Amino acid sequence: MDTSLFLAKFWGWYLLIFFFVLSFNPRRIQQIFEDLKDQKFLILAAFAAIIIGLLNILFHNVWELNWKFIITMLGWTSLFIGLGLFVFPEPTTRKLSVLNLKLVQTIYVLLFLLGIFLLNMGYQLVLL
Repeated sequence: MDTSLFLAKFWGWYLLIFFFVLSFNPRRIQQIFEDLKDQKFLILAAFAAIIIGLLNILFHNVWELNWKFIITMLGWTSLFIGLGLFVFPEPTTRKLSVLNLKLVQTIYVLLFLLGIFLLNMGYQLVLL
């Protein structure tokens, strides 16, 4: 299977699952930010984000201006958020929580639409 198609499916499902979990249990996002105050949870979350981002980048670092670029940017974003949480935990957590509180519904809708778009590209349901 092509790496781009695999990662489109992975990120598409990941974003949709994340969207539905947060939609059906909106208190979960506040719980995550509360848990980030615990250093053990923060380090685990940072390592997970770094690993996911780094694997994504190593397998798919495509800088073409098409849908594949979105996958590359998701990998780099994951890597930088993980590094930020690991190296600068308090400022990064503060910025993420402020961003989330101000743009929560916009972020949810964008997650949903991006997930649908990537699943469409991965499964080639509708030709765009």
